[in-house]
Amino acid sequence: PLHTPEEGIEELRYAVETLGAKVVQIPSYVSRPLPEPSRTGETTRFDVLGMDSDHDYDPFWAECVRLGVAPGFHSTARWGSRRSSSSYVYNHIGHFATANEMICKALVLGGVAKRFPALRFSFLEAGVVWAITLLRDLIGHWEKRNLAALENCRPASLDRDLLAKLFADYGYEAMRAHVGMGELGERTFPHDEHLTPVDEFAALGETSPGEFIEMFERSFLFGCEADDALTKMAFRGLDGVRLRAALGSDIGHFDVADMLDVLPEAYENLAHGWMTEPEFAAFTFENPARFLLDMNPHFFEGTSVEPFVSRLA
Repeated sequence: PLHTPEEGIEELRYAVETLGAKVVQIPSYVSRPLPEPSRTGETTRFDVLGMDSDHDYDPFWAECVRLGVAPGFHSTARWGSRRSSSSYVYNHIGHFATANEMICKALVLGGVAKRFPALRFSFLEAGVVWAITLLRDLIGHWEKRNLAALENCRPASLDRDLLAKLFADYGYEAMRAHVGMGELGERTFPHDEHLTPVDEFAALGETSPGEFIEMFERSFLFGCEADDALTKMAFRGLDGVRLRAALGSDIGHFDVADMLDVLPEAYENLAHGWMTEPEFAAFTFENPARFLLDMNPHFFEGTSVEPFVSRLA
C-alpha cells in the first residue's frame, strides 16, 4: 500500500526488516477522490506517485535504496476504452501496459529515475513494446517541446501582416473574407507578449536524448511472458538501444495451461531465430539477475543460484 509515503515506508520496513522480503510490489497509481465531480463526471483522479502528486514520495524511493529492494509495478487499468460489457478479451488486452506506462512516464518526467540512479524498477506482465514506444515518444517530445524549442511556438513571433497577405493571396474564399473583415487579430491568435513557457522537463534539469536512453537501459526491467513474440524488440531497438527484458512465467494464470510448457515456449524465441543465444541467456537469466544484484549484491547468497550468478562479469 502506498496511499502516503509514510504508509509505504512503514510497510516497506516491515516487509524487509521483519519478514525478510527481498523484492516488493507497489501500485502504479493511487486513486484519489476529487473535491467535486469533474465536467465529465469523474469522482476520482490517478496519482502516479512520481509527479503531480498530493505527496512527496522521494522519502519512499530513498528508503527502497537504503533497504536494497527494487519495487515492481503490476496494476490494472480497465477504464477508458476498456469498458466492454460483453468481452473480457476486449477489456484485458493492453491494460497492464497502460498502467505500467502511467508510472514509467511519471518516474521519468518527474525526475525520480534521475534523482535516484541507484534505484531499479520492474514493470511486470506487459511486455516491452510499450516501453520502446514510450522512450521514442519522450525523446521526440523533448526535442520539440524543451524550453529552448518552445521558442518556435511563441505566439508573439507570429508575423500577422505576412500571414494576412498569404491568406489573401492563397486562401480559399472564406479565409479571404475573414482577413478582409480584420479578423486576423487577438481573437484569432491571442497572445501575451510576456508569456512564460512552461518547462515540462524541469525536473530533469539539463538533459539530452542520450539521458532518456540511459535511464531506460539502466533503471528499468520489463517482464515479458513466454509467448510474447515481440520480446525480441528489446534487443533490436533503434540506435542500438537494448532494454532489459526478463522472462515472466505467469504460472497460475489462464494463459499458462501447463506450467511445464513455459520454458519450452520461451525457447521458441531461440528456435525461431527471434533471439540469439546471448540474447536468450540475457532474457531468461542475466537481465533479472543483474537487475536484482544492482540493488542488493547479496541477493542470491545462500541460494542454489549463487554459483551461476558469481559467473556474471
